[in-house]
Amino acid sequence: MILVLAGTKDAGRIIGVLKSEGYRVAASVVTEYGARLAGEAGADLVHTGPLGKEELEKYLKKHGIVAVIDATHPFAVAITEAARETCRSLGLPYFRYRRPEVQLPSHPYLLPASSFEEAAVLAARGRVIFLTIGTRHLECFTEAPALKGKRLVVRVLPEEDSLAKCRRLGIWPRDIVAIQGPLSYELNRALYRQYNADVVVTKDSGSVGGVEEKVRAALDLGLTVVVVRRPPEAGALSLEELIPLLEEAIEL
Repeated sequence: MILVLAGTKDAGRIIGVLKSEGYRVAASVVTEYGARLAGEAGADLVHTGPLGKEELEKYLKKHGIVAVIDATHPFAVAITEAARETCRSLGLPYFRYRRPEVQLPSHPYLLPASSFEEAAVLAARGRVIFLTIGTRHLECFTEAPALKGKRLVVRVLPEEDSLAKCRRLGIWPRDIVAIQGPLSYELNRALYRQYNADVVVTKDSGSVGGVEEKVRAALDLGLTVVVVRRPPEAGALSLEELIPLLEEAIEL
């Protein structure tokens, strides 16, 4: 059985391709929504909830996993490192899937940031900052001295954990946009205008994450866009590159 660490929409496609090739597939997801998507894609077995390094090792042994495909989000650095190390210690083939990247335009209002902390500093040039980064790194903005007194509007998934974290960090319901993305150009533009945003902050999470629509809508309105660069992913592969290598590794 092959384990797909499923943290992106691409994971459904990967599961589908593996099933069409005759493989049995297990999927590991964090949320119930992710579990539903993995099941609809054809996964034979779905684990719901975060897996630490020890839990992952036990899972791999228990279910006779012969290879791991890491299709988690480009910014999910912790699980990627844990999966890579665990597979290395167990002698299992590990493959990191590379989500297709977006070629962002060169524009004076588009500012790259190497970290979320840097993004918070760059965002301080605005009065209303529209965050489309999820909840994992919200503290970098709610606790940033440079953003004291600024209005933070956050777009998050409509899930209880996401909403609860926003409230814990002092974000009022009027500043929470709970919606499942990716969103269209038109809807992004309408939301920015609705909240009178000056600055939009997003992650370079690839075309599947709707980055192009977010950025284009903001730039067309004359807003500043801060883009947190994707962490480096050494050895990451496209699906077309990955499948032949997987077949070769399993045959060996």
